[in-house]
Amino acid sequence: MAKLTKKQKEAHSKIEKDKLYSLVEASALIKEITNTKFDASVDLAVRLGVDPRKANQMVRGVVTLPHGTGKDVKVLALVTPDKEAEAQEAGADYVGLDEYLEKIKGGWTDVDVIITMPSVMGKLGPLGRVLGPRGLMPNPKTGTVTMDVAKAVSEVKAGKIDFKVDKTGIVHAAIGKASFSADKLVDNAKELLDTLNKMKPTAAKGVYMKTVFMSSTMSPSLQLDPKSV
Repeated sequence: MAKLTKKQKEAHSKIEKDKLYSLVEASALIKEITNTKFDASVDLAVRLGVDPRKANQMVRGVVTLPHGTGKDVKVLALVTPDKEAEAQEAGADYVGLDEYLEKIKGGWTDVDVIITMPSVMGKLGPLGRVLGPRGLMPNPKTGTVTMDVAKAVSEVKAGKIDFKVDKTGIVHAAIGKASFSADKLVDNAKELLDTLNKMKPTAAKGVYMKTVFMSSTMSPSLQLDPKSV
């Protein structure tokens, strides 16, 4: 195991072993133990009591964080010419269709979210091998395939994120930056956790929210008390 640096040792010393932190405590402490030279991302990892292999226990959805993610999200709007102006006005970073389809075919994926229209989805099908593994394939369930392109672009820019339980039953999501106030981190985390609770599949039995961990880029993780969230 690699040796801990002085700052890492200091961070670990501030964490009480085996303690389950409240959301308020964790949000304040995560700021204390984050010592990166850049504005670190703050993330939640929530282990759910579901079996993602069963379709009736899949947890996937979207949430708009009240204070945004702190990240400048790059949006590509793949739209027909009649929708280009509204996508640009809403703040899309890249707007067009055929020229971007060709770029993606060549391996270009320098965006965070792709928004498109139902009529364009047929053209995106063949690009699934490029977009799928990167989580960029638009999906009606997450609001990224829509006729209201302007609204979709605005929501993503304002802090709307999508999440999906992975094959081990964990949902990973960024809830802000270390520069956020502790109150803002609490608000964003609550919004995500409340949304997950509302999405509990009826087929899921036993404890639903098993463990919740908060961490920032390169910081130790803090275990939250699921009952306090």
